Amino acid sequence: MLTSKQRAELAALASTLKPIVFLGKAGADEGVAAALDKALADHELVKLRFIGFKDERRELAAKLGESSRSELVRLIGNVAIYFRRHPDPAKQSIKLT
Repeated sequence: MLTSKQRAELAALASTLKPIVFLGKAGADEGVAAALDKALADHELVKLRFIGFKDERRELAAKLGESSRSELVRLIGNVAIYFRRHPDPAKQSIKLT
């Protein structure tokens, strides 16, 4: 569980990132969940842009966070920010206070 200070720290780091995963007309199917899981394994901090389903973005963002075993850091407009620490301490690129 992230503290509000850690969430703010991660949101600041994510401000320079471009979205890696996009949720379009197909919805939050297995492919989007797999893409988010792979991106989190590679990067730890990932932006997801909602192109479709903008009305249900809150519910879908929470559902994708649960399915990818990650923390939903922030949902701003049509962009969701996710964080999942790498299990190998040597590969952890983000140090939180």
